[in-house]
Amino acid sequence: MSDSLPPSREPDWERRVLEKIALDGLTEQRRRRRWGIFFKSVGFIYVGIVLALLADWGGEAEKLADGKRHTAVVELDGVIQAKGDISAENVLGALQSAFEDKGTAGVILLINSPGGSPVQAGMINDEIRRLRGKYPAVPVYAVIEDVCASGGYYVAVAADKIFVDKASIVGSIGVLMDGFGFTGAMDKLGVERRLLTAGENKGFLDPFSPQNAQHRQHAQQMLDEIHQQFIDVVRKGRGKRLKETPDMFSGLMWTGAKSVEMGLADAFGTVESVARDVIQAEDIRDYTVKPNFAEKFAQKFGAEMAQGAVNALGRVRLH
Repeated sequence: MSDSLPPSREPDWERRVLEKIALDGLTEQRRRRRWGIFFKSVGFIYVGIVLALLADWGGEAEKLADGKRHTAVVELDGVIQAKGDISAENVLGALQSAFEDKGTAGVILLINSPGGSPVQAGMINDEIRRLRGKYPAVPVYAVIEDVCASGGYYVAVAADKIFVDKASIVGSIGVLMDGFGFTGAMDKLGVERRLLTAGENKGFLDPFSPQNAQHRQHAQQMLDEIHQQFIDVVRKGRGKRLKETPDMFSGLMWTGAKSVEMGLADAFGTVESVARDVIQAEDIRDYTVKPNFAEKFAQKFGAEMAQGAVNALGRVRLH
């Protein structure tokens, strides 16, 4: 009989095998942990870079003050409103940057808007006129894409000329105030409106109270006044080119081809054709203020407390 035992029969061999397995497992666990930390770090760095780029870029108008002759474009795409992309604050900043650039040969307002706030549209119109007076050598042209209605047209008439496509929708020179009345539904549900006011007209256009004839008349007077302001701006902007008809200021809209016949627009054209043939500066630069990531997030999820009161009373819009 041999004095030596086979490896499987050596004393404590089970303990050594278990220790080896445990050490191998611990080593593999540490290796996976290190790689996990590495990939997580890379992921966080990547996300941080993306967020930084989105937050820091795109919030300002393009400023390319290299002196090279070019056509500046400011785009108005969507509803004109105070807290939207097309607010007076954003558009005025873009216009000022465009005019201040010494290389700007002309400015194009690229408009595709159904209208919006008469206040915001009026502020943009006034600023365009001010900049035209300050920089008389820099012409301003409005180029209409799909639609230029109501508040959009309020802005367009501040330009030297208006260019359209033959199928564009132009006009809607009018004002509206919309809202809802819930008195009938409340009666059916047995709900009683308990409204206390200090001031006999403080409950003006309250949607939960029966409509007051005096309040309705006052609201109509305000709409008529704003409408007349709109008409005056159109007449001032278009001058003798305007061929007035009885329904021109009734809120109707017309095609681009018809708007040229009526003097609401001047000719057919696009951004490229106006830059090339009219301004004669084919280098086109966009000065539109683009909202950054943080602003987009705030606009989507932020709640405006004052908007609820405005909606309850009814909104005045150039639509």
